[in-house]
Amino acid sequence: MKKFLLPENGNFYKANLHAHSTISDGRLTPAQLKEAYKSHGYSVLSITDHDRMVPHHDLTDPDFLMLTGFEMEFNEARRPWRTDPKTCHICMVALDPSIDRQPCWHRTKYVDEADRALIKFDPDEPDFEREYTPECINAAIKICRDKGFFVTYNHPVWSLERYPDYSRYEGMHAMEICNYSSVVSGWDEYNPAVYEDFLHQGKRIFVQGTDDNHNRQQPDHPKWDSFGGFIWIKAPRLDYPSIANALVKGDFYASQGPEIYALYMEDNVLHVECSPAVRIYCIARARRCQAAYGENGGLATHGAFEIRPEDGYVRISVQDEKGRRADTNAWFTDTLFGD
Repeated sequence: MKKFLLPENGNFYKANLHAHSTISDGRLTPAQLKEAYKSHGYSVLSITDHDRMVPHHDLTDPDFLMLTGFEMEFNEARRPWRTDPKTCHICMVALDPSIDRQPCWHRTKYVDEADRALIKFDPDEPDFEREYTPECINAAIKICRDKGFFVTYNHPVWSLERYPDYSRYEGMHAMEICNYSSVVSGWDEYNPAVYEDFLHQGKRIFVQGTDDNHNRQQPDHPKWDSFGGFIWIKAPRLDYPSIANALVKGDFYASQGPEIYALYMEDNVLHVECSPAVRIYCIARARRCQAAYGENGGLATHGAFEIRPEDGYVRISVQDEKGRRADTNAWFTDTLFGD
């Protein structure tokens, strides 16, 4: 009997859940972002402007869905001997279209006075004071999750964070395995090792590919930062409840280019069907990783991997001829072999 790790039925919808517009430090208006992404085959976009949660439901149409979101940052205090303080950035995407009040709000800090009129917040809640500490960051994550947001940890390399920093964060739904804006700007922001760090801690989180686009260059410039990191969401239909439910369940995978068409377990064998790949990796917690290749030096479009309970967890990574990767979320074997 087949056990589908991506839903057997439904449609794939291409999505970017980290984007910036002219409401913060981006160069395109929300309407321009919608048209750019729709023209490149995307169906879902969340504009996550810095500290400014502004719903854009007016831009939703039958073929394109706007999800409400914002990005929060926690900055290490500057010291005279340190010119590049560490920072932690978190994206929050509302799981219900009716959510219009920004959590963790501060009445006088973090947003220019002129922009405060854009934001709705709960007037009965106290100001949320930010500190670059795991306690404060974890508190913000919990508040946002409790208020109905999907929470993603962003670009650890650009943030100058390392294992002693991010290993103390708790409660996020996902992390960015690829942040395209950082990549084209010069950072090594493809982060499978960071994901493995979280998984080895037992944190059952998902991975996202995002653009984090600001669009400060022209579309033909090498540093144009749109359309390089995304997720493919598998859902029955393109509406807010269906997409939000797919996010919470992990019915999506991250990609920089390659596509994964099907993932299922049958008789303890994990089957992968994908676009042509130089290599299909099956990565486990244990030292029993595997790889599949095409016949006679050709490209592979299918991989079959025996999975054992002692593998701990497994995840799939597909590499194409350009070196681009598609990465699935991890499945822990107690779930794969459970009822």
